[in-house]
Amino acid sequence: MLLRHGSFSYLPPLDDDEIAAQVRYALVHGWPVSIEHTDDPHPRNVYWEMWALPMFDLDEPDGVMAQLAECRAVFPDHYVRVLAYDARLGRQTTAMQFLVQRPAGEPGFRLSRTEGENRVQRYAIESHATALPAGHRYGAD
Repeated sequence: MLLRHGSFSYLPPLDDDEIAAQVRYALVHGWPVSIEHTDDPHPRNVYWEMWALPMFDLDEPDGVMAQLAECRAVFPDHYVRVLAYDARLGRQTTAMQFLVQRPAGEPGFRLSRTEGENRVQRYAIESHATALPAGHRYGAD
């Protein structure tokens, strides 16, 4: 089962032309775009590593696509996502985010349950990938 994260997560993977179309949509709406990556896609890990700086004042997606190609080349075994921010309300709000790369193999998650006092059930989600140290989770050296 594949990780479902962000917009379009139940669709087949987007190709570069489709990614560029989504980036163009964000730019037309005046949303700055950034690229992030991680090797720990835990559902509560919302702070991924940023690739370069957010890209402001672009008219075409070419700059974003060039940065995306560099990020993919440096981190071929990481999850990579594109984010667009809407600052109209005076704060940074994520208007759109979607995965543009995932590792070849996704080990998934385990749901663990423990029973506490008075039969209270506690649940935790554990990533199988985190059994390995950071940087080595998806076959990277």
